[in-house]
Amino acid sequence: MKHRDFLITLAASAAVFAATPAAAQSSQQPIRLVVPYAAGGPIDVTARALAERVKDQLGPVIIDNKPGAGGNIGADAVAKAAPDGLTIGIAATATNAVNPWLYSKMPFDAATAFAPITQMVRVPNVLVMNAETAQRLKIESLRDLIAYGKANPGKLNYGSGGNGSAGHLAGEMFKKEAGIFAVHIPYNGGNPAQLALLSGQVDFNFDNLATAAPNIRSGKLKAIAVTTADRSSALPEVPPVADTLKGFSIDTWWGLVAPAGTPAAVVEKLNRAFVAALNAPETKTRFATLLAEPVANTPAQFGSFMKSELAKYEKVVKATGAKVD
Repeated sequence: MKHRDFLITLAASAAVFAATPAAAQSSQQPIRLVVPYAAGGPIDVTARALAERVKDQLGPVIIDNKPGAGGNIGADAVAKAAPDGLTIGIAATATNAVNPWLYSKMPFDAATAFAPITQMVRVPNVLVMNAETAQRLKIESLRDLIAYGKANPGKLNYGSGGNGSAGHLAGEMFKKEAGIFAVHIPYNGGNPAQLALLSGQVDFNFDNLATAAPNIRSGKLKAIAVTTADRSSALPEVPPVADTLKGFSIDTWWGLVAPAGTPAAVVEKLNRAFVAALNAPETKTRFATLLAEPVANTPAQFGSFMKSELAKYEKVVKATGAKVD
């Protein structure tokens, strides 16, 4: 009987010992990656793809979608989180470069509230026209569009996802640099703006390439120019605006940040894991389906880039006079 009890005890101890590594692994605290936009969009899709690729190095990464206020709600959740590496988030053109000049009161300071980890993605914006409108107005190129605008002042209009949106700011930059006037028609979001273009209610839009691509491929929209400084690998046959208007460059980008004060060693560990994930061939293939280009860099490089973008958009937003509150 004693021998039997001993065997039972030994077996139970062995089971506990065997379970210990798994239990320890399952008890590892997951990293929360806050996406300040709704699920299903390009930012959310790319964040989920990277979260899956880094789990072997960092453990589980849980996506937490916190949309609202142009991304400010989610960004603020990251800014105010404990700087322990367990909460990170997405910094984007809107939250970290445009909104600080668009909103009268910001819940966080974009210049100081975050510790940069790495940029993730660059998505070219593209100037698109309704294909039938372009044919009717005999517009084949950016020079044609500018010439038409100068010859017909006040006749052109363009749509955007709202006052202060990327499409609005790109449109105002374009008008200023081209020396033409076009009426801005703001819509409540990018989808309504695209529908207005497809139905011929507006003449042109500046849209991100990921959103516009299906309608470009189907022939419903005509791509006139991309807004990257150079040609985009995703649309190599379309010239950049900068070929006609020197120095014109306005991209959509996003990357990863932690709360300010996160220890440098923790940031470096996160950087190594996410940069490896961004450089993986599978990631490049996955992002290519979204017409997004992976951008992996150091925390210092991403921090410097965000600082320059913040300064650039200060001039652009103030020139438009746009405010949302």
